[in-house]
Amino acid sequence: MAKILITGSTDGLGLLAAKDLNKQGHEIFLHARNQARKEEVLKNNPAFKEVFVADLSDVQQTIALANEVNQAAKFDVIIHNAGVYTASGETIFTVNVLAPYMLSCLIEKPQRLIYVSSDMHLGGHSKLNDLKNNLHQITYSDSKLHVLMLCKAFARCWSNMYINALHPGWVPTKMGGKGAPDNLQKGYETQVWLATSNDKEALVSGKYFFHQKQSRSHIDADNVMLQNQLIALCDKMTGVSLK
Repeated sequence: MAKILITGSTDGLGLLAAKDLNKQGHEIFLHARNQARKEEVLKNNPAFKEVFVADLSDVQQTIALANEVNQAAKFDVIIHNAGVYTASGETIFTVNVLAPYMLSCLIEKPQRLIYVSSDMHLGGHSKLNDLKNNLHQITYSDSKLHVLMLCKAFARCWSNMYINALHPGWVPTKMGGKGAPDNLQKGYETQVWLATSNDKEALVSGKYFFHQKQSRSHIDADNVMLQNQLIALCDKMTGVSLK
């Protein structure tokens, strides 16, 4: 049985993955943006007992979350699922990129780290110059490219872990919309598979998956110079260093 933390897990794919993993017998810790969402998810899902609360658009709350997580348990798996789609560029970057960066750096290292990206990252741009003073130009697609860059950078730095990213598909969640064409179950199954499977295909690092198979990614995602520049910018913007 593994201890697993999933950020952004009060609804959508995060909650579906949590339910599946809980059914398999793993000990699941959820994360909610605020106290009201925590109370709602616990009311509707009594199988869960542990829910951390932090607004990931607030850097200080994210740092406090990392400290709380470290005090609570040593985790085997962390799934960075939280994300926002319709928000300001600054909020998108803070939640989608800075939060997983800070949590990855500050939380005691698990055996597996999983990052939820998107195939929309293929239309994104690194825009590293904009990160210095023009965050309102950052789009969701850009942020999902940044997430994949972080994943690959961490995989280079922490070679004793399995660190991967995935595209869940355009699925009918609150973010994806009711008319989304992809399969909802397949949308969370790759998270679950990467978190728990001992298949040789899952025991890799620095890869990007779609429906449990490696998928093509943006050329910038593998650019080590750009990865290092992004890490340096995240460090400067948060005061949290990669170790």
